[in-house]
Amino acid sequence: MRYQTHHINSDLLQWMPVVAFDGEVIVVDRVEQVPEAVAYLSAQPVVGVDTESRPSFTRGIHYPTALVQIASHERCYLFRLTHVGMPQELADFFANPAVCKVGLAFRDDINGLRRRRNFTPANCVDIQHMVPQYGILDLGLQKIYAICFGKKISKSQQLTNWENTHLTPEQARYASTDAWATLLIYEDLLAHEQLAPDEVIALKREEKERQIEHQQQIQDQRLREQGIEPPPHLTLEEREERQAAKRREARRRKRHRKTANKKNSSSRNPVIP
Repeated sequence: MRYQTHHINSDLLQWMPVVAFDGEVIVVDRVEQVPEAVAYLSAQPVVGVDTESRPSFTRGIHYPTALVQIASHERCYLFRLTHVGMPQELADFFANPAVCKVGLAFRDDINGLRRRRNFTPANCVDIQHMVPQYGILDLGLQKIYAICFGKKISKSQQLTNWENTHLTPEQARYASTDAWATLLIYEDLLAHEQLAPDEVIALKREEKERQIEHQQQIQDQRLREQGIEPPPHLTLEEREERQAAKRREARRRKRHRKTANKKNSSSRNPVIP
């Protein structure tokens, strides 16, 4: 069985029913809670993972990972790293090859955790790297989930302060839902048929052509509003050829500048016999 939808429109997404994790949510904000939580998670074959950080609205300012949420189907642990740090037990869990850890844009999450305590990650799967093989071209968690299940997960708490003294019930539900959703998506992908590599390439090309056509329609509309007749549309092949020609010309000019600089350098510093 293959996915029939490869891309989902935001207008359609807003009308989908909202789904949330309805299992047990356990906030780990004391060090003595860590061993029991890690023991439970280590007994699972696959878990979903996500992290949260305090949002920054200033360029160049980033905050450390404040929360890591790890979910099974029935239970989600919210490790408040601002309270417990990055315990060795938790670092060992991410280095444990016996448990498959699934995330989205997982490299960024893992790097954020490693900045708190270094470890060598093992058996960590990024569903962003998987979905193109199944014909899904969207890479955001909300849209991937919608393509897989025809429902959406709320992102309303994404930009809240994850370093607050206490998490709100809405934050806890949001965080657990994101981790749980990655687990469900991973399992759903494995239940579907992968596309052949040439099919994936063709699908990506079709999507690129669709996006270009959409952009051209918008530009055409703006020109017509100004009383200007839009120029003929270029095909994707013509666009790619123009871009390749520009790259070739840029390389030619770079080589020319290098040659000219060498000649100028030689003339300023003549060799004395």
